[in-house]
Amino acid sequence: MPGSGTFTTRPVYMGTHAVVASGHYLGALAGQRMLDKGGNAIDAAVASGFALNVLEPQSCGLGGEVPILIYSAKEQKVFSISGQGWIGKSATVEWFRNERVDPVPGDGLLPATAPATFGTWAFALMRFGTLTLKDVLGPAIDYTESGFPIYSGLRNAIAGLAKRFREEWPSSAAIYLPNGRAPAVGEVLRNPDWAATMKKVVDVETRAKDRGREAAIQTAIDYWYKGEIAERIVDFMQNNAFRDASGRKHRGLLTKEDFAEWQPTLEEPATVNYRGLDVYKCGPWTQGPVFLQQLRLLEGYDLKALGHNSANYIHTVTEAAKLAFADRERFYSDPRFVDVPLPMLLSKDYADERRKLIDPRKASLELRPGHGPKSVPGEGQAPCAVPADYEIHRNDTTHTCAADVSGNLMAATTSGGWIPSSPVVPGLGFPMGTRGQMFYLDPHHASALLPRKRPRTTLTPSLVLKDGKPWMVFGTPGGDQQDQWTLQFFLNYVDFDMNLQEAIDKPNFYTRHFPNSFYPHDAHPGDLTLEGRIPDATRQELEARGHKARSAGDWTGGKVMAVRLDEKNGVLSGAVSPRGGIGYVMGW
Repeated sequence: MPGSGTFTTRPVYMGTHAVVASGHYLGALAGQRMLDKGGNAIDAAVASGFALNVLEPQSCGLGGEVPILIYSAKEQKVFSISGQGWIGKSATVEWFRNERVDPVPGDGLLPATAPATFGTWAFALMRFGTLTLKDVLGPAIDYTESGFPIYSGLRNAIAGLAKRFREEWPSSAAIYLPNGRAPAVGEVLRNPDWAATMKKVVDVETRAKDRGREAAIQTAIDYWYKGEIAERIVDFMQNNAFRDASGRKHRGLLTKEDFAEWQPTLEEPATVNYRGLDVYKCGPWTQGPVFLQQLRLLEGYDLKALGHNSANYIHTVTEAAKLAFADRERFYSDPRFVDVPLPMLLSKDYADERRKLIDPRKASLELRPGHGPKSVPGEGQAPCAVPADYEIHRNDTTHTCAADVSGNLMAATTSGGWIPSSPVVPGLGFPMGTRGQMFYLDPHHASALLPRKRPRTTLTPSLVLKDGKPWMVFGTPGGDQQDQWTLQFFLNYVDFDMNLQEAIDKPNFYTRHFPNSFYPHDAHPGDLTLEGRIPDATRQELEARGHKARSAGDWTGGKVMAVRLDEKNGVLSGAVSPRGGIGYVMGW
């Protein structure tokens, strides 16, 4: 193992059977419970994911989405699962313009897409797992019925939302403001409506068990999207109006047909080879290919010779990010609606051409997408003005990943359906998502809103093979920063020979140079944020090159987690960032 003997904030967790990393320690325990039942890595990750939808409601929920990457040891192939719901059939640019809503707001019911989380977790379990929904939902139901202790991140989120809950969202207040107040750290939080909802799902599966495990799980999926749960959500959305980011009240646009006709699908992942490693990401309906484009650009440099986190290194990586994310803005979208030129964007020739734009002594202050074919939509609209009294919620995300000694890998980044942006659906225990805010109302933008289109999500798990064999999975929360923080972790491990935990612990950086994926799509040209542990002298040198550099806290740069399989020795390793304080690894 590289980096042996180096001090880290936590030990690298090692086992010989299976390991699961999770955004919350009780999520890791949920995965461990599946391993104790004899489950595989997919069973463990799905149980962890369902638990995270309970344990981190400020970051994710059942009304949101979860792109997934899986390596199946049985099929010896990498699969991408499209865990992103579509916008409703009645959602059109004309509707929003007639209602004088522009851009698509970041909260309320208007930006809701079909809730993909439940169906995607269940589909991954059905297709690649070995256990039942009753098994994998068991820990999450326990956490909602018996409760779990409030931690500082959740307590702070609830306290910040208390006024809105009391005044506008009574269904959210009923769960998250017990006795009319924000619970303190260490108090136990329960969500009996969530438990009751999932118990009904388990009952549906159990009644169909004679049809076989997979058919029983499919019956539960159908119940969710074609039965009572979908009906209750649609009724709530169509019969209630809530204030959105524009200050106006609107009802949701999703219909029963939008629920019934949506389903998760298996797709071919995007991939490039970097220094002998095959790196896989979900397609351009996510931002994932920017990770691959950055690798293509950076493989032309001797990164080790630049010096880890030196001004030369940070400048080079940042300028590569600017070019990749400029292409994200110009080209990426749901490929069912837009002809995304991914082969060109990921080609070595294109990277060689683009690399010439990186000036080693000067920071770019422009957005410089590649030219691309003329049929590809052009750049989108400029950032909008934010209403003076509107508070932007930069919500978070979470992640789980797992591997087993048989060679199964799974990485899943789950988000949306979070309590800061949408009211809890009464009786169900969770809110809807707001991912539709990623759309633009400019018909020439690649991410222009169209009925039944998937918004380009920021969620971006990662999976790596070496010599065709399973090697590593990883991911992080963090919106547009996800494929910057995970890139630095990956380079630390691969190019700088650090161990997993050291690669995660090292101080990192990110840029907000390009338009933000979230409402109101603001951009900050030349921005560069450095963790405080990066020396002031380095920051000053970067400023001299034209970067608008600023220092943040010492441990503010994401919550990367990773699991690695060493097939030669039969050892699995896992690590989670100390940032955020609640992530954990378990296994044996």
